[in-house]
Amino acid sequence: MDEVPQRRERSPGIKLLFVGLVSLVLIVPLLLVYALVYDRQDQSETAQASINAGWGGPQVLSGPVMVVPFRTTQTQNEVVDGKQVSRVVEVEKLLYISPVTNRVSTRIEPEERRKSIYRSVLFTARTEGSAMFTLPADLARFGVTRERLLWDRAELRIGASDARGLTTGGTIMAGGKPLEVQPGKGPAASGGQGFFAFLNWDGTGQLKVDYAFGLRGSRTISLVPRGGSTSWEVSSPWPSPSFAGAFLPEKPQVSDKGFKASYTVDKLALGQPPVATEDFGAPQDTGDYASRVTMLEPGMTASEAVGGPSRAVSVSLIETVDLYSKVDRSVKYGFLFIGFTFLAFFLFDVVGGARVAAVEYLLTGAGLVLFFVLLLAFAEVIGFTAAYLVASGAVIGLLTAYSAAVLGSWKRARFIGALLVGLYALLFVLLNLEAWSLMIGSVLLFVALAGVMYATRNVDWGSVGRREMEAA
Repeated sequence: MDEVPQRRERSPGIKLLFVGLVSLVLIVPLLLVYALVYDRQDQSETAQASINAGWGGPQVLSGPVMVVPFRTTQTQNEVVDGKQVSRVVEVEKLLYISPVTNRVSTRIEPEERRKSIYRSVLFTARTEGSAMFTLPADLARFGVTRERLLWDRAELRIGASDARGLTTGGTIMAGGKPLEVQPGKGPAASGGQGFFAFLNWDGTGQLKVDYAFGLRGSRTISLVPRGGSTSWEVSSPWPSPSFAGAFLPEKPQVSDKGFKASYTVDKLALGQPPVATEDFGAPQDTGDYASRVTMLEPGMTASEAVGGPSRAVSVSLIETVDLYSKVDRSVKYGFLFIGFTFLAFFLFDVVGGARVAAVEYLLTGAGLVLFFVLLLAFAEVIGFTAAYLVASGAVIGLLTAYSAAVLGSWKRARFIGALLVGLYALLFVLLNLEAWSLMIGSVLLFVALAGVMYATRNVDWGSVGRREMEAA
């Protein structure tokens, strides 16, 4: 009987090279999943903007600030008959007077609204405050004299950066007397939006101003401190606030029932004079909404908002689970899953004698990549944790059953299933312990490398094995 020719098998080193090439091929679908996450996040933000459109955006509160016109003289240069001529003219400017003290309290009531599978965090807020005004004794040192002030046109201005949210009206009382409020003319820190009232005061003594207004908005509410001393008490039943801005609260209380926070900002921390001939512009250190409040109200002159940027404190109502950021982070661990699973297949191949083809590696990797697509799709509907259980359970079951056929043994398949369970459990821990993720991941890689070194210590990577094929 003639002998059937022996078929030469690839060496372990060549097999390792093929596994590496298949892993590199899987970079493409992983990058596509990564792009998909960003696309879905962009769609979510578009849907949230649509929800917020008829309600109100992030709100920046400012004021009250007293605005008093005054007359002064200035020198103007002009050319007459080819000659430079200077003349002194009388002009009218505005004096912005900040309160000596301003005590503000805000109660935020959150509300979630949905559009299709997307949701947005909205709120209604009730703000009440009490401010005390007085003219500086050395007013002349600021370039303004009392006799030049036009008190018959004095105003009190209060700002809200998105005037659409002022649906419940506002009240202002000066010296115990109610004032008639008018729309617009908010401080420049709120983009010129808000409301104001004409003031009946001659600048003598002190003036107490009490004010209150309701406000609608979304995600973030901020306050621009101004004057000698500003205190802000803010509370809400929302359990997951984020405190940002130029100043942080003093010992905030946060629990499952909500939060309370207190701010106290002194004039020295603001670096602003008590009176100024230019208004202070929009805050530059309060988050992503600062760019929304830099436009001036029609009719406001540019000189009214060139006193430099303001400083603000802000509170954001963030979602307890930002599913897109978690899915995004999980995709970054995609190669960890592919690498460990391929490593187990490879060891069964070169050490255990199972033969795994390149296509089988590729199909297994496709199943691992599909996990992230399933996770994203289900997370948008049922939440991240439930989606994680569904997606990981489906992929573990699929690859365990497939491994039984590829590796030729249910015992080996159960090992693959246990490995995947451990990997998905570890990933869930890493996603929830962001500060420790680097240390845990590096230790895991070290342990995996040590295990591979031990399991392959007797492998001759350059050898070529032969498999006898007996004649039928």
